[in-house]
Amino acid sequence: MSETYNAYAFTELRSWQHKMLKSPSLFNSMARKVQYKLNSYIPEKVHAAITTAIKQMIRAMLFGAGKLTKPPYTNLPLQARESMALERIKFYQHAAAAEGGVTGAGGILLGFADFPLLLSLKLKLLFEIAALYGYDAADYKERVYLLHIFQLAFSSQEHRRQVYLQIADWDKAVHELPEDINQFDWRTFQQEYRDYIDLAKMAQMIPLVGAPIGAVVNYQLIKKLGTTAMNAYRMRLKEES
Repeated sequence: MSETYNAYAFTELRSWQHKMLKSPSLFNSMARKVQYKLNSYIPEKVHAAITTAIKQMIRAMLFGAGKLTKPPYTNLPLQARESMALERIKFYQHAAAAEGGVTGAGGILLGFADFPLLLSLKLKLLFEIAALYGYDAADYKERVYLLHIFQLAFSSQEHRRQVYLQIADWDKAVHELPEDINQFDWRTFQQEYRDYIDLAKMAQMIPLVGAPIGAVVNYQLIKKLGTTAMNAYRMRLKEES
């Protein structure tokens, strides 16, 4: 049973890797150009302020959430790890949907509160999945890996492909990581994330329909992050086997 499941999981992994390596479609390229143009109208001071805010927010969550995360699970077959991972993803999907529904019903003001709340749920999920696959997120390098997973889930196809190529050989990539988390490319991180979710989250602020939109969008965003994380760790395990 275990070998059969492993074959299934690694077949899914190959399909996911193929998607990560796809070049941007014509539509994606055009949308990217439009987004770049829109971003060019935003003053540099605003970009810098957003980058700093997101960097500080994520740093606080990265070093706070880890204190509540269980130690890495060891000596478990892949099927057992993934069964638990799917349960945690489902739990966070429901939590994020409830949070999105509440903030969506509150209009613009509560809509702003959705950003840090949802971000916190996403990072907490990543910590839990890392532990389930046997990796210790207390390690600085593993936390940087979490940031790469985050970008794989919430970036344009062009940037996603670049990030995937960076971590495809993680044992080599870790030697090129910055010594200080402050040296991480936070500007690209926040801009890619913001551009990815802007349209859906703006719809969440529309009166009357904001609540159901917020619930559905958050549910799907967590699902995407969970699937991305599972495949990213499948890739690590396969390389190490």
